[in-house]
Amino acid sequence: MSVEPSPARRRPSGLGRGLSALLGEVEREQPIEAGEARAEGVRLIAIADIRPHPDQPRRHFDEEKLEELAQSIAERGLLQPIVVRKIGTGYQIVAGERRWRAAQRARLHEVPALVRELSDTETLEIAIIENIQRADLNAIEEAEAYQRLVSDFGHSQEALGKLVHKSRSHVANLLRLLDLPGKVRQEVANGTLSMGHARALITADDPEKLAAEVIKRGLSVRDTEQLARSAKGDTGKERAPRPKPTADADIVALERQLGDMLGLAVRIAHEGEGGTVILSYSSLDQLDMICQRLSGERI
Repeated sequence: MSVEPSPARRRPSGLGRGLSALLGEVEREQPIEAGEARAEGVRLIAIADIRPHPDQPRRHFDEEKLEELAQSIAERGLLQPIVVRKIGTGYQIVAGERRWRAAQRARLHEVPALVRELSDTETLEIAIIENIQRADLNAIEEAEAYQRLVSDFGHSQEALGKLVHKSRSHVANLLRLLDLPGKVRQEVANGTLSMGHARALITADDPEKLAAEVIKRGLSVRDTEQLARSAKGDTGKERAPRPKPTADADIVALERQLGDMLGLAVRIAHEGEGGTVILSYSSLDQLDMICQRLSGERI
């Protein structure tokens, strides 16, 4: 007699293997008693023996959401193991620092952890993938994580795109954000400016000044793009007339905004009161990511 899988486990065959291929199937690991010797597997580990990864991509943790998770853990326990690797006499977090922080607030003494033997590169890759798939990183954190993989581990932009199941152009656009002044990057990290705002400011002569004006006036991304173009045009030189856009500017801006959110190419065809939204993917992993975002499924 076959057992029907639970709704949370249903997914198209062959999809979503990126993260699980690196971590292994957590669901198949059987918890073991604390202190039992084993190189890999799920075990109960004392919170005091676990340390966060110093190069964890995620730097900002929402206090309200962290407190909500802590209350849930206090009532029901930590249902999903964190992922760690053995470092010296203790353990280092690979994925799940937010759960570990919340467990501390819930005053747990031990947490279930999946122990993996991983290199520095694999550790950073897993941390990036987990956070990106959970949409936990802001644009600057994501860009800094990509830059670390490029500079320290020699990843190409194309390889990064395949790793996180996003387009190479999305990776390139994020890396360009690191060219912005520190104050502007901080506004993006704080959520005051979106990635779309930041992209519009990259080529400006004075991004800090324009960013302050955008924030003060509460400008949209499209208004910011127009402001940046106007600022560059204040040189007194006559410019050739721009060709008339072939698509509605609002639609183009919306395509860019959705593309920034998903990391994929987005095309909107609007006619009258309706139309179509086309999401382009180049791998089954990217398709799985789209399905997860649309269904609200958590990884």
